[in-house]
Amino acid sequence: MNETELKKLLTTIPEIYAILKIIEQLKLPDTWLCAGSIRNMIWNYLSNQALFDPTTDIDVIFFEPKISYDATQEIEKALKLAHPNYAWEVRNQAHMHLHNPNTSPYISARDAMSKFPERCTAIGARLTATYDIELFLPYGLSDITDFVVRPTPFFAGNAEKLAIYRERQAKKKWQKRWPQLQILFAE
Repeated sequence: MNETELKKLLTTIPEIYAILKIIEQLKLPDTWLCAGSIRNMIWNYLSNQALFDPTTDIDVIFFEPKISYDATQEIEKALKLAHPNYAWEVRNQAHMHLHNPNTSPYISARDAMSKFPERCTAIGARLTATYDIELFLPYGLSDITDFVVRPTPFFAGNAEKLAIYRERQAKKKWQKRWPQLQILFAE
């Protein structure tokens, strides 16, 4: 799968395209559908599983320092009320560095995505003003399409963060659903 094929896939899955439209209509700055929302869909597609899994979190991120944590929670709550068939998780990346030990403030949603724990999780998509799909793939697609899970350089280069990465892999148990996954603990 290449970027063009991924863009086409995102537009052909009714639930994903509807989610992208909902996110675009929020008109929040620097907003993306990201992480497991897209990664799991790709793994499902490549594994001949149902493309949309309603139990997968709908990871929406944006970047706006003027929007507080509480206001972000209200945005998530409103989405859950308006669209209860999706498992919304909305995070303002202007504040998320506080949840990541020894991390400087992020400067954008893209900066935050590039510092997610896994390279295969560092993926984002959004609709442009002309309803085309824009992708952000700081580490490309090959880890995702090759079923490889490995830490981002941000996590691999720090013992404390690498320990968080290891704990996360143990807790997620992704190999139960996608047994072909290869979990790596270093780059």
